[in-house]
This record gives sequence, structure tokens and C-alpha cells, in this order.
Amino acid sequence: MTAHRQSETGEKVDPAPRSWGHAASLSQAKLPSLAVRAGRGEATSVLVATVALVAFISILHPEFLRVGQLLDTLQSAVYVGLLACGMAYLLSMREIDLSVGSTFGLTVVATGLMMNEGLPAWPAAVLGIVLGGFLGLVNALIVQFVGIPAIVATLATLSVFRGLTLALSDGKQVTGLPLESSFFTLLGGKTFGVPTSVWVLILIAVVLTLVLRFTPFGYRVRSIGSNPDAATFSGISIAKVRMQALVLIGLLAGLSGVLGLAFFTSGDPNIGTGFELQAIAAAIIGGTPLRGGSATVIGACLGAVLLSVVTSGLQYFNIPANWSAFATGGVILAAVALDSLVRRRRRRESAKLGL
Repeated sequence: MTAHRQSETGEKVDPAPRSWGHAASLSQAKLPSLAVRAGRGEATSVLVATVALVAFISILHPEFLRVGQLLDTLQSAVYVGLLACGMAYLLSMREIDLSVGSTFGLTVVATGLMMNEGLPAWPAAVLGIVLGGFLGLVNALIVQFVGIPAIVATLATLSVFRGLTLALSDGKQVTGLPLESSFFTLLGGKTFGVPTSVWVLILIAVVLTLVLRFTPFGYRVRSIGSNPDAATFSGISIAKVRMQALVLIGLLAGLSGVLGLAFFTSGDPNIGTGFELQAIAAAIIGGTPLRGGSATVIGACLGAVLLSVVTSGLQYFNIPANWSAFATGGVILAAVALDSLVRRRRRRESAKLGL
């Protein structure tokens, strides 16, 4: 037995190490576990995969490393990245919104039409973001009062919102926008040499990460995904939190649409088609599991960047347009499989170290 030393007041204190060498050996024993924890960042694997893919493409096609090309790749990742941030929240709750691509498209067209009607660009942009939040609220109300899963409700509104987009635009692009407005020059331009929309994505990702980790709302989101029954028993309103999450992703889709309009300077009624699946893929590749209970917003953004790198990189390999979707899907599948293998290996290493 190890005897406790006693202080002059008679209180027990922890025994001193037998020797400095013994203390050093204890510290060294902890180093492997600390190293594993240090390497278990939320988005480490997707970051490594992205860097490796960029390096691979650059070896075969050095022009891919041009600053302009890399900035274009980041720019194209912004729109899906914003959607993926909101999708990470929903996946953490075991929910999915399939209407975000259509919400994006409707926001682009509606905002452009408001500008064509004479509304100043900035107020129109604000209303476009609000429209996105309203469409998210519509989804939430359908789920709540019709009593169907979010994936079914948003599958329906995917077509409803897209049909409304085509009807409002008469199937034509919305042009003739006030391009001299600061809305287009600022949000569609660059700040400190980087596209402004990229800075917006970074800011949103940081804010949503803090919200997810350190606020009651984030705690409720993760609790519902971990164990819905326990969350309900503890007093968490699943319906209320789900409504908030659906409105959140609607607002993000609206913001993404506004940024897209500022960059493309026109409203295509077909824009955003397929963005919902890309957002889901980006969130999953980034480390948000379908089983719920956890999410990584930063990882979702990096997942969107990885998808953008794949799309941009394929252009350098002269892959026919008819095969580009097939190739993109194959790369996504490979990325998800690799990420799954890395995570299983980490779990085994953690188990061995008792983490």
C-alpha cells in the first residue's frame, strides 16, 4: 500500500514521486495518448486528403497551382460550403434538407427580379436572405403539422421551389441588374486579394462552430442526434430545435444565393440544381456522421473545398463532359471510403491507448 504523507495540520496530501526519473517516465508514458489527441482534429483527414489531391494534380499539371486557379477553386466552393454548414447541423440531428439547392436558386432569381423592379441592391439582398429563412420555415411547418419526416417534406419542396423559380423567371435568365452597385463590386469582388465570399464563408464557419460547441442551441442539436428519447426526457423540444435548424439552413441558402448573384451578375433559374447532394456529401466527407450526435462545420467547409478541387482538377485531364459526373462521383466515393478507413484506424489506436 502507498502511504499518504500528512501535513502539519493533519491533512492528507498526495505522495511525492519516488524520483524525478519516475516522474519523467510517467510523463513519457502519456506522450503517445497526447500525440493521438493532438492529431485527432475535427477535419484533419479531409484537410490531408485535399492537400494530397492538390499536390497530385499539381505534379501532373503545375499550372493548377496558379494563384488565380486556386482562388477560383475556393470561390466555387463557397456556395456549397455555406449549405454544408447548415447541413452539418441537420445531420447532427439525424435530419436532411433536400430543398436547399432549390432554395438557393429561388433566392438568386427572386433577388434579381426585385432589383429589376427598382429595389436597391442591398435591400433586395437582405430580402433575399430573409426569403431563404422563410422557405426554411415553410419546410419546418410542413414537417411539424403534416407529421412527415424532413427528408420527405423537403423532397417535395425541392420540386415546388424549383418550379416556382422557373415560373417567376419564365424559364429565362434574369439580367439587366445594376452592376455598378457596391453590392456587386464588393460581394462579387475581392478583399485583400481573396474573393469576398470566401471571407464570408470563413466567418460563418467560425461563428457556427462556436454556436455548435458553446451555446445551448448547439448542445440541444447534438443531444437530439445522440439520443432523441433522452433529449425529450430532459425537456428539449425536438420540434422547436428542428424548426430552428431548418430556418438556419434556409438563411444560409439565402445568403449563398445572394453571394452567387453578386458573383455571376445574373440569375439562372436552373442554378443550384444538385447542390443539396453536394452539401450532404461535403458534410459527410468533412466528418459529420449520418448517425447523428456530432458535427464539424469546419470539416463541412473543407469537404466542399475538396469537391471543388475534384471538379476543377478533372478539367485538366481532358475527361469528356458526359463522364465528368461519373468521375466526380467515383472520387467522392473514394474520399468517403478513405475517410472511413482513417477513422476506424483512429478508433483502434484510441482503444489501445485507453482514450
